[in-house]
Amino acid sequence: MDLITLLKALILGMVEGLTEFAPVSSTGHMIIVDDMWLQSEQFLTKYVANTFKVVIQLGSILAVVIVFWNRFFELLGLRRRDASQVRAGGGLKLTHVIVGLLPAGVFGVLFEDYIDEHLFSTATVLIGLALGAFLMIAADRFAPKVPKIRSVDEITHKQALAVGFIQCLSLWPGFSRSGSTISGGVLLGMSHRAAADFTFIMAVPIMAGASLISLVKNWEYFTLDALPFFIVGFISAFVFALLSIRFFLKLIDRIKLVPFAIYRLVLAAVTYFIFF
Repeated sequence: MDLITLLKALILGMVEGLTEFAPVSSTGHMIIVDDMWLQSEQFLTKYVANTFKVVIQLGSILAVVIVFWNRFFELLGLRRRDASQVRAGGGLKLTHVIVGLLPAGVFGVLFEDYIDEHLFSTATVLIGLALGAFLMIAADRFAPKVPKIRSVDEITHKQALAVGFIQCLSLWPGFSRSGSTISGGVLLGMSHRAAADFTFIMAVPIMAGASLISLVKNWEYFTLDALPFFIVGFISAFVFALLSIRFFLKLIDRIKLVPFAIYRLVLAAVTYFIFF
């Protein structure tokens, strides 16, 4: 395997890491990059390419676990909550995460085949990028000026369920899981940071579960020829996701969602002119 191919793995991992948890749609970016670049590699069959995407997604998931390790320890009962969390509203519990995941999990199972067959294309991604951008602009425009919920520990089960239903929009490629859930949380009265924290924590179990199932199904494609490609992509996605998450969480309450919405609209316009 030559250095150019490994450089492609590094760049694809970077695209995944930088976009997976920012509200810009990593799926949309990967579909666009796939159409432009990934399929040009002769050694990558459709199945090896899909396995590679799962591997780099696992790199991004690991980054979230590192950033929120204390939260996951608390959710699993391996670390005690401090007094401030209890006073805030009892603290975020595992049941909040489960309730938030249920709607998208149910709809994802019901419509998985239809989504895979009809919605994974550049054209549908452009629609998702634009509609998701308008939702994010609306969230910043119509959200309460003073958030009722400043911390993820104040989220109720009812609010978690409502965010879960809004997350169903992300089943459309290009809409963005984090874009839809952060927008939904903000519209429900959460601060941007509280909505982002809940979004990232909620993403780990569903993404990890789906990724591990895909890995088991595609284990035969972990050949010696493809392994360096996978390893470089995984490390790249992990490093860039770690940097992206920390940077995003520091800024989200200040810059909010509109700058990301503008980026999405520009990306959609540029992609349209390239492909159509």
